[in-house]
Amino acid sequence: MSGFKQTFLIVFAFVLFVFGVWGYFNNPIEEPPWPDKIPGFAFSPYQEGESPFTQTFPSRESVAKDIKLLSETTYAIRSYTVAGVFGEIPSIAREYKINVALGAWLDARKDVNQVELDNLVKLVKANPFSVVRVIVGNESLLREDLTVEEMIVHLKDVRSKITVPISTAEPWHVWIKHPELAEHVDFIAVHMLPYWEGIKMEDSIDYIVDKMNALKAAFPGKPIVIGEVGWPSSGRSIKEASASKASEAIFLRRFIERANQEGYVYYLMEAFDQPWKTNLEGAVGGYWGVYDVNRQPKFEFHESIIAVPEWRLLAAASVLVAVFLVLILMIDSSTLDNRGRGFLIGSAFVASSLIVWIIYDYSIHYQNWVSALVGILLLLGVVGVLVVILAEAHEWAEALWYKSRRRALTHSNVPDQALPFVSIHVPAYNEPADMMIETLDALALLDYPNFEVLVIDNNTKDPAVWEPVQAHCLTLGERFKFFHVSPLAGYKAGALNFALKETDARAEAIAVIDSDYMVESCWLRRLAVQLVDPDIAIVQAPQDYRDHQENAFKAMCYAEYKGFFHIGMVTRNERNAIIQHGTMTIVRRSVLEEVGGWGETTITEDADLGLKIFEHGYQAAYIEQSFGKGLMPDTFIDYKKQRYRWAYGAMQILREHAKALLHWNSTKLEPGQRYHFVAGWLPWIADGFNFIFTLMAIVWSVLMIISPIEFNAPQIIFSLIPIFFFGFKVAKMLILYMGQVRTSFRTALAAAIAGLALSHAIAMAVLSGLFIGRQMPFVRTPKKADTIALTQAVMDARAETFMGFLLFTLMWVIIWRVGLDSFETVLWICVMVVQMIPYFASLILSLISSVPQLPASLIGVKPNESACNSPVLDTDVVKTAVVETVVEKEEVQNLKV
Repeated sequence: MSGFKQTFLIVFAFVLFVFGVWGYFNNPIEEPPWPDKIPGFAFSPYQEGESPFTQTFPSRESVAKDIKLLSETTYAIRSYTVAGVFGEIPSIAREYKINVALGAWLDARKDVNQVELDNLVKLVKANPFSVVRVIVGNESLLREDLTVEEMIVHLKDVRSKITVPISTAEPWHVWIKHPELAEHVDFIAVHMLPYWEGIKMEDSIDYIVDKMNALKAAFPGKPIVIGEVGWPSSGRSIKEASASKASEAIFLRRFIERANQEGYVYYLMEAFDQPWKTNLEGAVGGYWGVYDVNRQPKFEFHESIIAVPEWRLLAAASVLVAVFLVLILMIDSSTLDNRGRGFLIGSAFVASSLIVWIIYDYSIHYQNWVSALVGILLLLGVVGVLVVILAEAHEWAEALWYKSRRRALTHSNVPDQALPFVSIHVPAYNEPADMMIETLDALALLDYPNFEVLVIDNNTKDPAVWEPVQAHCLTLGERFKFFHVSPLAGYKAGALNFALKETDARAEAIAVIDSDYMVESCWLRRLAVQLVDPDIAIVQAPQDYRDHQENAFKAMCYAEYKGFFHIGMVTRNERNAIIQHGTMTIVRRSVLEEVGGWGETTITEDADLGLKIFEHGYQAAYIEQSFGKGLMPDTFIDYKKQRYRWAYGAMQILREHAKALLHWNSTKLEPGQRYHFVAGWLPWIADGFNFIFTLMAIVWSVLMIISPIEFNAPQIIFSLIPIFFFGFKVAKMLILYMGQVRTSFRTALAAAIAGLALSHAIAMAVLSGLFIGRQMPFVRTPKKADTIALTQAVMDARAETFMGFLLFTLMWVIIWRVGLDSFETVLWICVMVVQMIPYFASLILSLISSVPQLPASLIGVKPNESACNSPVLDTDVVKTAVVETVVEKEEVQNLKV
């Protein structure tokens, strides 16, 4: 079966799956029908944009319009205040033959309370036929605005002036707690809102009946009126109670049927959504209406209830977005097997469904300009995260599930006289003399016929450091030349450009070795042969290290390094897009000079040079075998500084080559090269923006602590995304390390911890490199550094430690202040845990680096085998990224991959 047919069948299967999932969660639910009229509605006539907090009130005309609408569906309404336009509710209700339970708002302002009560009495007397009940205060005792004694005084005063039945409105437990209150009312006005008590919606009706029976038993003979009963259509969850349109519809339709059976008098909470109440009750406060703020029904009154009535449209939108993503992901995917294609297609469908759901969920909420702006930023952030995930998924698929590799090495037998003359450049600054001597001795043992070695010591001040190296070069013969240059600008790039000027005229290629590297004797012979292909300008082998068995810290670093060289570089090489990394590299001299030499405007001159060479249309060969080993950083601070330099330099390159990478400048870069150079650095960029997210999370957490009602935990979807991203990132690392690098789970986990420990350093480098942009001085990575103390280890990770403990402290304060009743809050706590893990990983790794006695065997990492110990590859090619050169096409097709 052709690749297109296989892809089509996989896509079709996912289409059916998506529609099936949407349909499963939106099965019609049969519930009791809504009656033509109900006993009453709680009524607040605020329109969209109106609020008592901004002193913007509805007009008499809009209040009249609302009451006219409600008169068609109910016998009565309940109001909450008699101030201003709300005092006209009884007269308007009389016009539409609708009864009123007139409410007076009482709070801690005693002078205002008396004015409110005086107006209440006047309105009752002026509207003797429309006002059938009076409710003095609404949850005043629950809010602790008034004491029981103060409320009794108010009840006695009003009761002495009117003949209409009077009460005050409180939840059921307040009445049970203060039975003396019932002696001063004509009926019990009780609020039954099981959502606020965390009762599961399916159990809520029986819960109300149980509490009503308790009130009847506590106050025999006293009429009971349910002043508020309802369920919100959106907002945070509380214990087992969750808010949704379907839950609201099911609750109300079940309650109305049961209330009719029980003979309850009730007022549904409430007629219309009131967005202004989010300031009082959090996000959920605005969604208690049977009608939305535009006075449209929020759910079906008679037909079956469907959770998301628009689900077919949303499913179709998810499929369309997914197909678009699949078309992008499947570009140049001919080497993937069905598992790889299925994984990418599945990732596209998950991403599309998330995007569509987030947009839909956001669209059904009320927004002000602040929440709209925050929502747009969050949506952009989510889209960015999904783009990174898809890029990571693409690498995941290409690393594990491929049918073949597409590029092959040249392994033809080339006589010595045909091999290019190679000039090996060894830049050094303030490096230990004994280490340098080991590096030079290894170069002296190369089994290559035509080479020279130029050692360039730039700006080392102490002659005792560089003079022994100079003297040793004299003992190694005329091939070895030593240069001590001070001052010399341009850091490492400046030293390499100086060496280029001093290079032997016969040299056709320039090789670069870091000062700590001990190369294998076959290094040049195995790599330089690739240059017989005139299109190849770079030959690169992985960096490798020889001191990984010294202790656990170095073993962890070694494990982490391996991922780039045996996963990232392999997949990048498939499209001729490897990162050139300084050491173990060979560059065609003519091309190096053509592109202007080593760039001195970035601190990662090697990667910059590689990209410039690709922009000129040349090829690179990557040989996934070890031909030399150097030394790793000895401490966490040096490990961190090294990665900071790499990430900062990468951002410099992105800035300088943005036009070429985005195709604004005419270069010879292929689309696949552009993709890998941008996508390859996306995870680092994500770390940078994740730091901004962390700062925002800290601010939001502080606001939750200060005002837990107004500032709820973010919506579930916005918490799930960072949790999912973190899980995906760690899972990918573990699976690829075990599958592609062939490590144990223990080693893969150690590599993951080491990688996470660098997140903060990378974030700072990315943000500085992208937005500050000032030139960062080149910082060498010290080798053979002294062991540090535990206290110094903590100081080396002080920024990460501070951030970790700040998040940890905020997490526990939220648990103490807000509690874990809301599922959204639980998820937010999980987000904070996810955010703090990289910071504590930094502290842990720094502490491990301060204890060199910890054995490397704890990590269990295995070294790379020396390429010189393996037979010369002929027509069999190991699973490695290589370059197709002058080998005939028939020979290439016969290569085994």
